[in-house]
Amino acid sequence: MRRDEFTEMRAFIEVARERSFTRAASKLGVTRSALSHTISALEARLGVRLLSRTTRDVAPTVAGERLVESIQPHFESIAAGISAVSALRDKPSGEIRIVCPDDAVELVFRSRLPAFLRDYPDIAVELIVDNGFTNIVERQFDAGVRLGEAIARDMVAARIGPDVSYAVVGSPEYFAGRTAPLTPHDLTDHNCVNLRLPTSGGLYAWEFEKDGRESSVRVEGQLTLSNIGSAIHAALDGVGLAYVPRDLVRPYVDSGRLQEVLADWAPTFQGYHLYYPSRRHPSPAFSTFLEAFRYRR
Repeated sequence: MRRDEFTEMRAFIEVARERSFTRAASKLGVTRSALSHTISALEARLGVRLLSRTTRDVAPTVAGERLVESIQPHFESIAAGISAVSALRDKPSGEIRIVCPDDAVELVFRSRLPAFLRDYPDIAVELIVDNGFTNIVERQFDAGVRLGEAIARDMVAARIGPDVSYAVVGSPEYFAGRTAPLTPHDLTDHNCVNLRLPTSGGLYAWEFEKDGRESSVRVEGQLTLSNIGSAIHAALDGVGLAYVPRDLVRPYVDSGRLQEVLADWAPTFQGYHLYYPSRRHPSPAFSTFLEAFRYRR
């Protein structure tokens, strides 16, 4: 295969994976127009349209799907071969791409990443913040991060953090002139900061537990956000009540900037886990990362 043919095939695979010229161009390190020209040249050479383009979406045609199925395993074999050669180095090297919720960055990675990056200067880590249930296989991530209860059974999972307790908090300014809720049902009388789940598009129902009894409440409020960090800031600004990991707001509660309510109803979830497909052979760089971040009680 000539060099230009290999470039065309790799470009096509990336566009088919990302369903976007813009994202694929960014990943390949080329301009969008250059990538579009490359795909057009490939289609002209093969004499068949490989991608269906609209103003909102890019998707493989029937011929494109067939080409993906034919050549993608070969590109995966090339990547595996490069990883095998890299394993012969004295120190592991390579890139690791992980998708995770925004609070996992603070709860798991922030305190431990500096030492890891210092100890392994040849490993590059990319953390993509996404609070939805991203398909890590389709998006070509090495791994994802989720709470233990939310991991599919066909994935390999390794715990990387302690159990996570959630708290309902609000600012003293918000509670001025208001009666604090005594039960989860009382939240219906409060202005609550909702969290919209990117994958389903629905609003997250706040979960509670007391004396072995579980319940969930669909709260209402003026503000809806898509990440935990912004919800904490909204609570600090007196917008309303927020439902967030307790460890992230503990300093604000201790300093009096936030007040916790319904503490006896607070649920605890299995800690964050790093998960990846069981059929994928981890690279030396990823194995090193996994071992460094594995949770040890």
